Amino acid sequence: MTNIRLRQTMDMSEETRHYRPPGWFTKHVVNAAVVGATRLGISVWGSRVLEVKGRKTGAPRQTPVNLLAVGDAAYLVAPRGEAQWVRNVRAAGGRLDLLLGRRRTHYVATELLDAEKIPVLRAYLERWKAEVGVFFEGVGATSTDEELAAIASKHPVFAITEL
Repeated sequence: MTNIRLRQTMDMSEETRHYRPPGWFTKHVVNAAVVGATRLGISVWGSRVLEVKGRKTGAPRQTPVNLLAVGDAAYLVAPRGEAQWVRNVRAAGGRLDLLLGRRRTHYVATELLDAEKIPVLRAYLERWKAEVGVFFEGVGATSTDEELAAIASKHPVFAITEL
């Protein structure tokens, strides 16, 4: 699993990609607070700072993410859709770091196919629906598999494995 598995939707035009950018308050206050706490070693509901090489500049890019553990597996879900971090992880061949305090852990990410996302999306919504539910079009942890499958293509999900 050293290579990232790219979805067929990688060829989508910019107009058809699903992405809801954060508002000013989220971007400048909430994310800054979560990143600050995470850098101090305080995980806010599983938060980590994801660091990945930028696909255009090659410079490290950081963003707060929620690390989801399901059994022995770990996942990153993009609730807002085709975010910049998603595109950077794809371009970096799945290589990324997660930071918590001074601890840096190296991972390789494998993108899940839409059919594989259903149990992960259900677990993600069970844990963080209050925080991210607005991005899932009324679908929640108790929704049917069919309802989750209908929105799966809008939310990239990566299984991550520690290197």
